[in-house]
Amino acid sequence: MKIVLYLLLAPFAAALTFPSRRTMLQTAASIAAPIAGVQVANADVDYAGLPYLGGSEKIDINNANVRVYAKLPGMYPSVAGKITSNGPYKTVSDVYSIKGLSQKEKDIIKKYESRLVTLEPSAMYVIDRINNGLYR
Repeated sequence: MKIVLYLLLAPFAAALTFPSRRTMLQTAASIAAPIAGVQVANADVDYAGLPYLGGSEKIDINNANVRVYAKLPGMYPSVAGKITSNGPYKTVSDVYSIKGLSQKEKDIIKKYESRLVTLEPSAMYVIDRINNGLYR
């Protein structure tokens, strides 16, 4: 009997699509949460500034990690360390007011100024600006 049922349903099985585990858990959580009296948090899953943390030509000086500056010759580690240690900044030109910045370092920053941006500091990235725990 099971074999006959399987043979009858086999052609339709290929057309069935099953949701991913993530989708099933999200659906289950959204159904169970109101029953349990818990509000579901709307987490910021996709950070809009993510490309500026090292994935594009532009670098966000308020949130990018010190190692991102290695893409810019002359910036890493000394100038990059000073930029990441002294933020947050309202504008890119604020970096020129860092104490202890030499004229040579200012010239290096000026060279790459068009590639630097300032976005709102995000707590989930600011904490890792100097040391993100990645080592060679």
